[in-house]
Amino acid sequence: MKKLGVVITDGVGFRNYLLSDFMQEAVQQFDEVVILSYLPHTAYIDLKLSVRVIELEALEENFFQWFFRKSKEVAHLKKHQKGNYGIQDNLQTNTTKAMTSRGIATRLIFRFTHFFHSERWIQRYYNWQQLCFKNHRITKNYEAILTRERFSHLFFTHQRPPFIAPLAYRAQKQKITTSTFIFSWDNLASKGRMAANFDYYLVWSKLMKKDLKSFYEKVKEHQIAIVGTPQFEPYVLSRYETSEEAFYTKFQLKKEFPTICFSCGDSSTSKNDELYIQSIAKAIEVKKIPKANLLVRTSPAEDPIRFKNLVSEFPWIQWNFPKWELSRSSHQESWSQRIPSIEDVKDLRAILMYSTLNVNMLSTMSLDFMQFNKPVVNPVFGNKSNGLYDDQRFLKYAHIEHVIQSGATQVALDEASLITAIAQYLAQPDLHATQRQKLIDLEIGLPLHGTSARIAETLYQWS
Repeated sequence: MKKLGVVITDGVGFRNYLLSDFMQEAVQQFDEVVILSYLPHTAYIDLKLSVRVIELEALEENFFQWFFRKSKEVAHLKKHQKGNYGIQDNLQTNTTKAMTSRGIATRLIFRFTHFFHSERWIQRYYNWQQLCFKNHRITKNYEAILTRERFSHLFFTHQRPPFIAPLAYRAQKQKITTSTFIFSWDNLASKGRMAANFDYYLVWSKLMKKDLKSFYEKVKEHQIAIVGTPQFEPYVLSRYETSEEAFYTKFQLKKEFPTICFSCGDSSTSKNDELYIQSIAKAIEVKKIPKANLLVRTSPAEDPIRFKNLVSEFPWIQWNFPKWELSRSSHQESWSQRIPSIEDVKDLRAILMYSTLNVNMLSTMSLDFMQFNKPVVNPVFGNKSNGLYDDQRFLKYAHIEHVIQSGATQVALDEASLITAIAQYLAQPDLHATQRQKLIDLEIGLPLHGTSARIAETLYQWS
């Protein structure tokens, strides 16, 4: 009997694996499928699933668990920082002058990992972290669940959240096969260490496979499978289709005008979004940009309160506040507890399909819009000298360098070039279409149709 446990860590994983075709495909492959969820079990009620959901308590790290996890992550960054600006920037972000116990410990970690950051040392920090889980109450709870359920395979839908580490530890102790999916396009080239070592790894593309082997030298060829990503699969599923008429009606847009969609990042990395929206709106008002609808989609990871003044200043702008419900706030990563609705998946697909072009600050949304062959402009006005948040530094991140080198988008370093790029794409929406397709082929690797089936079949073969 082959039994699959699917570990859902957050709202994005919920969307990728519950609102795609994955669960239907997994149920066909395996004798039994069970969801192990770090979201409340109430999140699944409306889906009317044919599988059981077991809600998991998330570990809140004590000092020693945190210390060895932090040592492992910083050592990983130190090992791979040469020639990689994204990792260098991540290292800088991790520095602190705080006089708290963790602040002092972080500075100590930076000192000794300067010398001790080989793969062997990274594995030592990881093993010491695991020892800290051995007798923990939550680890014992996980042991009881895994003993009772007798999974043949445990699939982690995200490789990074630190709270999954004790579950992976117990699974490996009980000789349960584990696998994970590399969550996003930037997770290898600029982020810290994975939460655990896994038996197998699912990746988007040949490019991501190359990165995985580069950053995790102990991972072997047979442990990796290229499957694409379920992140975009709803865009080819008929149940999420919306008519053009319904799109214009819902968002109160004028059908005779083209639609510019500005998609926001979150406030931690996309602090200049208000400036970009304001620049576009003013350009439309003074006719530097031909008459157009402006639709702004805010980040589902945060409350859109920071745009309150813009809503008042430009009442004609239409807004899409993603319908992601915060299931609980008492969590170490509260943003992860926002759960998407089916309505929002339909809204997003309609926006992608019927908008004329997209503007965003170097986010994954560029790839979303390219699925529908829509042109993309990436504004980055901020640098170290002009007083704005320095978002131009992201241009040196490895995954963004692929975008720039592809020529698939236009990067706008100031307001004039942003307006010029928008006007050009409104006049020539097919401009750079070939480059967009080449970037999609590079980053995603396989067709969206059949993504869930490929993942389920691969997991079955590994079980």
